[in-house]
Amino acid sequence: VQLQASGGGLVQAGDSLRLSCTASERKFVLAMAWFRQVPGKDRQFVAAVDWNDETFYYADSMKGRFTISRVHVKNTVHLEINSLETEDTAVYYCAARRVGTATTTANTYDYWGQGTLVTVSS
Repeated sequence: VQLQASGGGLVQAGDSLRLSCTASERKFVLAMAWFRQVPGKDRQFVAAVDWNDETFYYADSMKGRFTISRVHVKNTVHLEINSLETEDTAVYYCAARRVGTATTTANTYDYWGQGTLVTVSS
C-alpha cells in the first residue's frame, strides 16, 4: 500500500488548510491517521479514523481546530486545519494500519506517506 500526501505549503497564521492522503488500495487498510513532526521531536498524533465504521479520534490538543474526514470511494482522508498557528508548523504524515482500529501510537502503523510540509508564518 502506498500513501500519497498532499496539500502542505506556506500559509499565514489564521488561515485554513486541507491536507489529503490517498491510499493506492484500500483492501489492506483498516484505519488511517495523521501525525506531525518537527525537527528533534517524535511524531505527534493528530487525528485518525477507522475506515469501516468511521469512528474518529483526535489528540486532546487538536480538538476544535483539526477535522479528519474520509472519502470512501477515493480511498482518501483529509485533514482540515483551521485558525492555523505558527506552532502548527511541521511535516504532516499520513499513516495506515492493516489490522485493528486506529491508535495514537506511530509505531503501530504499517504504512506511511512521504510527508507534506506545512509552514505557518506570523
